[in-house]
Amino acid sequence: MSATIYSTHKLHPRAEDILRSAGNLVIASALIDEVLIEEGRKADVIIVRAPLPPVLFDDAPKLRAAIRHGAGIDMIPFEEATRAGVLIANVPGANARTVAEHVLMMSMMLLRRFRIVDSDLRSKGWLAGREHSNDGHDIGGRTLGIVGFGNVGAALAEMARNGFGMNVIAHNRSPKPAPGVEFLALDELITRADIVVLCCPLTPETRGLIDARRIGLMKPGALIVNVSRGPVIVDDALLAALREGRIGGAALDVFAEQPLPPESPYFGFPNVIITPHMAGITDESMMRMGVGAAEEAVSILRGDLPHNLRNPDVVEHYRQRFPQK
Repeated sequence: MSATIYSTHKLHPRAEDILRSAGNLVIASALIDEVLIEEGRKADVIIVRAPLPPVLFDDAPKLRAAIRHGAGIDMIPFEEATRAGVLIANVPGANARTVAEHVLMMSMMLLRRFRIVDSDLRSKGWLAGREHSNDGHDIGGRTLGIVGFGNVGAALAEMARNGFGMNVIAHNRSPKPAPGVEFLALDELITRADIVVLCCPLTPETRGLIDARRIGLMKPGALIVNVSRGPVIVDDALLAALREGRIGGAALDVFAEQPLPPESPYFGFPNVIITPHMAGITDESMMRMGVGAAEEAVSILRGDLPHNLRNPDVVEHYRQRFPQK
């Protein structure tokens, strides 16, 4: 009987071709819990681009694996999947350079006051836009503080140093050697950085990491860029700093509530750039993530363990459910 591969979203055509060669590819008919539960329970493998309901794993006898289309596995209920004997895998690094490019683009737009220049040029004319010329700043020579030095952080450090001549400092739970990167305690990093970039995973330790006290440590005029997860920042603290003009601005790709409500106060600041959780998404990165997830799915259906297994403690239970042939 052909395997069923269930995806919460359509995938890059190359990825879909790989999956269809391995089984029956089914795309979720709606992204609501009831539908994901009903359709997902029938699958052998799930490709994950939307949060899965924890109860899906209570009664999914065929389900071998939930594979994250990307790096962050917070969309997969870790404890419930592991308890059910389901493998969790991801595709780390596939969009790291894409996210790093986004961070640098957002940083330069904030430094050059792009939003207000563009707005005044369109509404008031050429000279009104040019009035902001002397208010812009170069990115070269500035100090970039990277919080979370995984694949994204490493790619960002390399681009910032070699491409833009930036000074790079970083904070990571387990510091790892990197050319030209100085690892610091978090508070010292925030105190020294001109641009603070959040690219750490969301964990109990990082939830609320950037609170009022730490925002208070930022230099006047410093910028913050979040490509991590929304809850890493305490929104009330960041909003207060923006209202009071204590920091230079923010670029936010992720939020505690997504989609971000239209009435969010973040929309009211000319020095805040908002993007809809798309820092890691381009045609090229979607191909890399999709093909990576598809190859993991094929490997699992063949009887192998995934290359990027995130819950290794599950293997014994998994092999009891699906003995090796």
